[in-house]
Amino acid sequence: MTGQLYGLMAEFESPEELEAATQRTVDAGYRKVEAYSPMPIEGLAEKLGFDTNIQYLVLVGGVAGLILGFGLQYYAAVISYPWIIGGRPFNSFPAFIIIIFELTILLASFAAVFGMIGLNGLPQPYHPVFNAPGFERASQDRFFLCIERIDGKFNVEKTTQFLENLDPINVTEVET
Repeated sequence: MTGQLYGLMAEFESPEELEAATQRTVDAGYRKVEAYSPMPIEGLAEKLGFDTNIQYLVLVGGVAGLILGFGLQYYAAVISYPWIIGGRPFNSFPAFIIIIFELTILLASFAAVFGMIGLNGLPQPYHPVFNAPGFERASQDRFFLCIERIDGKFNVEKTTQFLENLDPINVTEVET
């Protein structure tokens, strides 16, 4: 490999080993840490400090749908075509509820899907960890922990020694 160093990666055989190594890594003060696993591991995201604000994007999408649904119907029924039908007032809110509900759900769903794609950095057809030897097994039967070079505590020698003390199968350098 001749690229720039992206980070150091440790390979583990079991999810329990990966969880323990992740906890020790976070406890040691590393913050730019990522774990790769062929299956979901309960509580691993919390140990890594993974937090998403997708719920706020969904709320904004839902409120936008509510305002858009009400605004469209208000414009049509009160401003553009003010017809009195069945003795109801122009601004008959109960008649608007179905469209408001549908647009709220539609825009909240769009916000959830596109927000998730955006927050996950997708589409991402290439990532430096793909260069790590043996990383293709991350989708089969191996578990990986990567500490990125941009971490404030990262030092090649000390971080390599730290990862080796976690008792992995091997520790490799990941280059871009």
